[in-house]
Amino acid sequence: MAIVCVFYTTFVSAQLKNMGFETPTYNKLEIVQIDVEAPENVDKQAIILISGLEVGQNITIPGDAIPKAIKQLWTQKLFSDIQIEEVKRDDRGIYLKIVLQQLTRLSRFSFEGISKTDADDLREELGLIREMYITNHILTTTKNRISKFYREKGYYNVDINIKQKADTIIKNHDILIISIVKKAKIKIDEIIVEGNKVLSDSKVKRQLKETKQRIKFDPLYKFHKLVATGVKSLFKPQEQPFSQTLSEYYAQRVNLTIFKQSKYLQSNFEGDKNALIAKYNELGYRDAQVSSDTIYKSSFDGINLKLTVNEGKRYYFRNITWSGNTKYSTKVLNNILNIDKGDIFNQALLERRLFMSANGTDVSSLYMDNGYLFFQLTPVEVLVENDSIDIDLRIYEGKQARIKKVTVIGNTKTNDHVILRELRTEPGQLFSRADIINTQRSLSALGFFDPEQLNVTPKPNPADGTVDIEYIVAEKPSDQLQLSAGFGGRSVFGTLGVTFNNFSTKNFFKKGSWQPLPSGDGQRLNISAQSNGATYQGYNISFTEPWLGGKRPTSLTVSAWHNLQSNGVRKFIQDSVDVSGNKVLNDNRVFVKVSSLSVALGHRFRRLDDYFTLTHELTYQHYGLKDWSQFIFNNGESNNLFYKATLSRTNLNDPIYPQSGSQVKASIQLTAPYSILNAKLSNNPIDYANAPDQQKYKWAEYYKVKFAADWYTTIVGKMVLKTKVGFGFLNSYNDDIGVAPFERFYLGGSGLTNFQLDAREIIALRGYDDTQVFPLGDKEAREIQSNGLTNNTGQPIVSKYTMELRYPISLNPQAKIFFLSFLEAGNTWNNFQTFDPFTVKRSGGFGIRAFLPMFGLLGLDWGYRFDDVAVRPLMQRSQIHFTIGANLGEL
Repeated sequence: MAIVCVFYTTFVSAQLKNMGFETPTYNKLEIVQIDVEAPENVDKQAIILISGLEVGQNITIPGDAIPKAIKQLWTQKLFSDIQIEEVKRDDRGIYLKIVLQQLTRLSRFSFEGISKTDADDLREELGLIREMYITNHILTTTKNRISKFYREKGYYNVDINIKQKADTIIKNHDILIISIVKKAKIKIDEIIVEGNKVLSDSKVKRQLKETKQRIKFDPLYKFHKLVATGVKSLFKPQEQPFSQTLSEYYAQRVNLTIFKQSKYLQSNFEGDKNALIAKYNELGYRDAQVSSDTIYKSSFDGINLKLTVNEGKRYYFRNITWSGNTKYSTKVLNNILNIDKGDIFNQALLERRLFMSANGTDVSSLYMDNGYLFFQLTPVEVLVENDSIDIDLRIYEGKQARIKKVTVIGNTKTNDHVILRELRTEPGQLFSRADIINTQRSLSALGFFDPEQLNVTPKPNPADGTVDIEYIVAEKPSDQLQLSAGFGGRSVFGTLGVTFNNFSTKNFFKKGSWQPLPSGDGQRLNISAQSNGATYQGYNISFTEPWLGGKRPTSLTVSAWHNLQSNGVRKFIQDSVDVSGNKVLNDNRVFVKVSSLSVALGHRFRRLDDYFTLTHELTYQHYGLKDWSQFIFNNGESNNLFYKATLSRTNLNDPIYPQSGSQVKASIQLTAPYSILNAKLSNNPIDYANAPDQQKYKWAEYYKVKFAADWYTTIVGKMVLKTKVGFGFLNSYNDDIGVAPFERFYLGGSGLTNFQLDAREIIALRGYDDTQVFPLGDKEAREIQSNGLTNNTGQPIVSKYTMELRYPISLNPQAKIFFLSFLEAGNTWNNFQTFDPFTVKRSGGFGIRAFLPMFGLLGLDWGYRFDDVAVRPLMQRSQIHFTIGANLGEL
């Protein structure tokens, strides 16, 4: 008699051998013996135990005992095939054999037909690991994950073939070779919109920011029909204005999508549909919906996307009422809400006016800036009638909350007092959302913490009406190694220096604080050296204490620098001494030496707002010149003692890549009117009109005024427009002396050297040569200088305008990188009679900036000047400027 039991699953087959019967006969038999045929590493007794069969057990043939045993073995997911065979039967009972074919394990896997980058990404995505069993489920899941991976990249016709071959080295292990053919990306040939009346096709497509159709340029297709429509509109009114017809005509035939690809991604499309509905909601169509969307193949690698829009009707605000408000009157709240009866219903606008607008002009901010932390506001639609909506704004004011405890966590390097002195939220004060925002801005402006990880957690205590505030900071590298290089004209100018932005003099002699330097008190120490070879050397040191005395934000800055510029000739004649044995000075040496010492005090000027800073500076400079042709004063010594006051306002949201805010600075720098004092106080006044230069310029006298302002505006996404304007002029007290030979303006080049060369103020104008300093008698150098923007002795008036369009590649605090394109214009003038702010030299170009904490801001610019276009060849009208660790010279 035969026993037949076949059990089918998705993955394995299991059967008992058919002995040839047609009509089943039910017999109850005792199991006499169970054998197991399986690989060597399989525990045969465990297999029998798992099957549930045992010797001496009575089973019915056919029955459910055998299928149940097969099912039990399959649940182990260790075998690719399971069979239970009848070996024989006799008077004692039945003899069974369990035959198992074990699943192979994964030895390794590889890819064919794809790039290394894709292969690396897929390894993480698939989750395949060595020694895992290779099942049909694993193979199917692998294919599905690969398909999903490429669908997200726009590849919808990917062919995937997985080859399984035995590993000849490791027994019972297989190698998977995954062959992938991506084929072409699926592009969107055309987006077809139906059902839209309020928004035109082009406006609907603009809302689909991540779903774009292919570039199309066929402006003359069926142009004759457009002409016919235009002619008809002259004599007979049409269904829509001809201007709209013209706009739609070109929208269908001209599509120059440059910055967005036309690949189809389902996830992006879903987000774009939501954005489209949000746009309709803003226009009052709150019932608008995308009723259907259809995709169908239109070309070998393209699809058409068809959208059907159900716009619904437009709704309007009708009656808006307030309830629960006792602190502020309904009139005050209505003024903030600024929504009148009959206005188009806009849910997004309503929420901005009620909750957390970007500029803080909302009802929620009004309450929360006055301590009402537990304030709640619930807008309720009480009636929707036809196209009108009545809203009741229900307020729960609660009690005013006072700050109980303020803590800071995450500062591993910066001392607590440095952070605490920046906080605007102190225990005992009323809770204020504005104070928290200002505190976050102040902490970010320190430059010691990562702005992306800066956070604040208010912890309300409703029981006693208080709130604990916890600020969370994350330290970032702030010290910088300064390596600056400028290329242009005849020389290379470089700077080497270090800046410690979180220095601590208090810990200078403290044991264990040199790791590697004493730090944590927020002080700034800068040491640098500059040179362009044998003709120039400069040394600079400065120190800043931002909180002098530790109680008020009054900064103290002390700095000193010394510069020497020469023609490169040795100071002493080589191997020559006088009768006294002293070295002999070289009369052929031409030089200018400048030494400077300055002290500055700055404090926050809160009479206007928190963003103003007023700085007072007192500086003494000493000049020594010998045959120096770059000033109207060539030989002798001069002293420059001046006072400078600077009023600045800065509210940038980020110091490296600002996306909003502005920076405005105005300054006046002046000396004492020595000539006027001499005329009034001296018994023997100097005749300055006829006095020699040494006497005339012994003490430089002048006044200097500068103004500069930049604004940062987000255009779209993270693209930012920077606009800047700057102006400066230098004037004298006494016409007999004229404008001082120092502190004049020089325009052109990268502006890398700025003030640190020889008391000239060098201002960048990219595309033009860097301002040069050439020793007396260098004819070739003078010819080069004559091509510049400023004459050899500088000019007393300057004006400059800049526009930069910036786009970031990375905003990671460890490596902020962004591209920029720029237009610049500027000029210098000798007096106000010739001054014309619109007669300027122009340039344009592009560049890249990278901020690395260790090196500061690195920059590379290519500038092209627009002047003399017909005269000078392209390469003579362009300059490449490379700067590391230094900003371009600015007003």
